[in-house]
Amino acid sequence: MLSDKYDTGLLKKKFSAYFGAEPLLFRSPGRINIIGEHTDYNDGFVLPAAIDKSAYVAISKREDDNIHLASIAFNETYTGKITELRPLKSWTDYVLGVTDQLLKRGMAIGGFNLALDGDIIIGAGLSSSAAVECAVLYALNELFALGLSKMEMVKMAQAAEHTFAGVKCGIMDQFTSVFGKAGHGVQLDCRSLAYEYVPLSMEGIKIVLFNSNVSHSLASSGYNTRRQQCEQGVAWVRKHIPEVRSLRDVSQEMLRQYVLPKDALIYKRCQYVLEENLRLLAACEDLKKGDIAALGQKMFRTHEGLSREYEVSCSELDWLVQYVRNEKEVLGARMMGGGFGGCSINLVKENAVDALVEKVSAQYRQATGLTLDVYAVQIADGTGKIA
Repeated sequence: MLSDKYDTGLLKKKFSAYFGAEPLLFRSPGRINIIGEHTDYNDGFVLPAAIDKSAYVAISKREDDNIHLASIAFNETYTGKITELRPLKSWTDYVLGVTDQLLKRGMAIGGFNLALDGDIIIGAGLSSSAAVECAVLYALNELFALGLSKMEMVKMAQAAEHTFAGVKCGIMDQFTSVFGKAGHGVQLDCRSLAYEYVPLSMEGIKIVLFNSNVSHSLASSGYNTRRQQCEQGVAWVRKHIPEVRSLRDVSQEMLRQYVLPKDALIYKRCQYVLEENLRLLAACEDLKKGDIAALGQKMFRTHEGLSREYEVSCSELDWLVQYVRNEKEVLGARMMGGGFGGCSINLVKENAVDALVEKVSAQYRQATGLTLDVYAVQIADGTGKIA
């Protein structure tokens, strides 16, 4: 398991070797989502938390209008003019995309040197791209004294992902990266962006991610299909109740009356979303009482919904959740993220983690032929400057 802390001193040294200057240092975390999956684009609720795996940025001003970038992880560099930004379909898009957003808003920024590194796992569904965008925005905001609010930075980072990276993501990832708080989840209303910190009292319990190492080709097409099915359900209800704008406005009675007679599959998809929103609100009440076991049971139920009703799981993720369900040391588990691959999130009693990991890893390889990657994460603060 990954447990070593990131060495910011090494980043500073590498920055000096690349650019011959003394940098300012910033970090922005990845995120997990405790419960509330596929609710975000339906104007629902989510319960994410920032984690102790982050993107790190070292930065300094230049005297000209050039941008000089270095990726420590990829051992690659980039040089270009701030007036000539364009997507390059590489790691540079996450840096240049947020720079482009600042320029579009008339912000006074000049050339800069930037080195990028981190200990967040790329491709594991922990929102490494949002972490990079938010770290870079936070760094540029401080370097050029732009005076941006946290919410302005969140929205710019999301816009950068849409325009330069070409991913039409919701706002949860960037929001959590910036607004995360150690020891807490963030109950976020994806419609109004109102939020509340909910205590995550994890004493004696570890959050362990099992990376299935499955990346199914269905992910993007399946995601888009689910969105369309939800929108179709809303459209059928709206014909009778014009004020309905999203599934957030729809009741179970409306679904039964206006959607079920037309299409049982779309009814099933919409029903899952309604139930997941209610489950999340109940889970937040569990957490306020410190009842992690009750939260865990709701996570298991969410997985059933994602697997059987929303049908965005896969056999490998189902295997992982079903296996740990029989382990008394595991309080809850579910697939996390868009689906068709990626990680399961597990709440595991601390003294049982090592034995469980050994057992699950061996059985998973035997069952699927795949290697299981395992990450233990802690809940951390959001984006900030490193002293």
